[in-house]
Amino acid sequence: MQTFAEIAQLREQITTWRRAGRRIAFVPTMGNLHEGHLTLMRKARKHADVVVASIFVNPMQFEKTEDLTNYPRTLEQDIAKLQQQNMVDVVFTPTPEIMYPAGVNNQTVIDVPGLSTILEGELRPGHFRGVATIVNKLFNIVQPDVACFGEKDYQQLALIRQMVIDLAMDIHIVGVPTVREMDGLAMSSRNSNLTVDERQRAPVLARTMRWINNQMRGGRTDYDELIVDANDQLRAAGLQPDKSFIRDAVTLLPITDATQQAVILMSAQLGKARLIDNQVVDLSPAATTVEEEVAEAN
Repeated sequence: MQTFAEIAQLREQITTWRRAGRRIAFVPTMGNLHEGHLTLMRKARKHADVVVASIFVNPMQFEKTEDLTNYPRTLEQDIAKLQQQNMVDVVFTPTPEIMYPAGVNNQTVIDVPGLSTILEGELRPGHFRGVATIVNKLFNIVQPDVACFGEKDYQQLALIRQMVIDLAMDIHIVGVPTVREMDGLAMSSRNSNLTVDERQRAPVLARTMRWINNQMRGGRTDYDELIVDANDQLRAAGLQPDKSFIRDAVTLLPITDATQQAVILMSAQLGKARLIDNQVVDLSPAATTVEEEVAEAN
C-alpha cells in the first residue's frame, strides 16, 4: 500500500494504472476508520482492479468551528489499519493547504440545487456545498471508474448521484448498506464521542426508527404525528431529537400517492455526538426491506 499526500504523486500513479488498462475504485473518507469504512473498501475491491481511499477532514463542510476542531483525527492508526487489512492500493492524505491552496473562502464551489438546501441542508446551511465541492475535486484528482458511499448518509448519497448526472461524470456510484453494531447502532466516527452511558442509550435511535417503519407498514399515514411520537420516545431515553423526516425515498420530497418507497431520516443529539440514521420503507403490501431483515436478525 502506498501513501501520497501530494496531488502530483497520486496523479502519476493514476496515469500508470490507466496506461495499464486498470479499473479504479475510490472510497473518500474523513478518517477515524471503522468497520463501515472497511466495508466500503471491500465493496470497492469487487468493482475494480485497484482501490484508492482518501483521508481528509474537509473544513468546507463544517458550519461550526468547534465541530471541525473536535472531529476525531486518527491518521496514523487509520493507515496502520489499512496496511493490516491489505484492502486498498493507495491512501491519499492531503492537507487543507493542498486541497484549498487559496483558502476555503476563495475556492470555486459546486452547488447541487434542491437537494443541497432541503432537510439536512436546511439545518446545516453550506454543508452540502462543502461536500459536493470536495467530492468533485477528489473525483477530478482520482478519476475513478466507480466510487462507493455509505447509505447511512442518505441525503449525501442522493446529492452525489445527482451531481454525477448533472456534470456528466463517467463514474458509477455504488451505495453500500449501513453497517451496524450488534445492538443496531449505525457505525459512525462520531460514536467515539459517546460516553459509556451514552453508548448504552444510543441504539434507541435505530429502535425508534424501526418502530416508525412498523407503524407505516401497519397502515399509518399521519407522518407528522409519527415524528412527534418518535421524538417523545427519544426524549424518554435521554436523547435530544433533532430534525426527522419521512419522505419519498427517490426525490426526498413529501410522500405522494405515487410514492413506492419512503425513507425515514432521523437525527438526535446525545452528549457531544450527533447521531443520524435512516431506513427505507417499501410501501407496497407484504414487502420486506433488507434493513428490516437485518434488524430482525440483530
